[in-house]
Amino acid sequence: MEQDGVRINKYLSAAGVCSRREADRQIAAGHVTVDGVTAETGTRVRPDQTVIFCGQEVRKEEERILLALYKPTGIVCTAEKREKNNVIDYLHYPKRIYPVGRLDKNSEGLLLLTNQGELVNRIMRAKNLHEKEYIVTVHKPVTEYFLRGLAGGVPLEELQVTTRRCLVERLGEREFKIVLTQGLNRQIRRMCEYFGYRVVKLVRVRIMNILLGDLKPGEYRPVTEQEYRILRELTADQPDEPAREEKRNVQREKGESRPGGRVRKNVGRQRSREKAGASGPGETRRADRKERVQPARRKENT
Repeated sequence: MEQDGVRINKYLSAAGVCSRREADRQIAAGHVTVDGVTAETGTRVRPDQTVIFCGQEVRKEEERILLALYKPTGIVCTAEKREKNNVIDYLHYPKRIYPVGRLDKNSEGLLLLTNQGELVNRIMRAKNLHEKEYIVTVHKPVTEYFLRGLAGGVPLEELQVTTRRCLVERLGEREFKIVLTQGLNRQIRRMCEYFGYRVVKLVRVRIMNILLGDLKPGEYRPVTEQEYRILRELTADQPDEPAREEKRNVQREKGESRPGGRVRKNVGRQRSREKAGASGPGETRRADRKERVQPARRKENT
């Protein structure tokens, strides 16, 4: 640690408290103090100083924790206690951890949780093209036009962006695999809706080299040493800067412009080609149904 200290958001991230982005939010809210003085963005911390985060003294967590969880539907990927179904309370892990990225409440599958802020920042940097793989089931038979459209990039008006080209493979009559290198809000659901398809099941099965494997909903396991080593290698050459993609996603949702972002034209005409098959307003969507969530449990080696 530098003699004149490190920036407060990096200090909190390295201590395993939260990501730098979350640290910035809590600092702005006045929930962080250094030696009794409310911290500001850019405040630097020395080893001999006392840092209080949301009422608790920060002590660096020496143990390295990285878990792979099968997140069931209904659980929200946040550490916010205000959210009743937050993943931290659901997991009830004895050490302080937080989720790496997001997985929609109505989606399920692989979610990583850790106490290593710098690892989160490296994984979350969207420009690094880190792969995430999903198995998607839709409400009607998939067509070649639909699959080619997904693979070629889809204009999302509401986010003012066209999705990156991606790998798409048919697995069944209504099921396909898709590999993304982006993390846009509700990206797969929005892409499918563009072509008049409704997602009825969405499971994330891979994040970079980490596989969901045979985990069942609610089960989790520690990432193996070999998995961790490969993950570090895949992110080793990336600078330790906070992720920006989620911030940009929020700006797009609010209608703010994205410098350099372009959306293809003919949105309405192309969307209407298969719109007739989309679900009507009277249908009950899977996202609207209340599901009973089973407690999380560690997967035992057999």
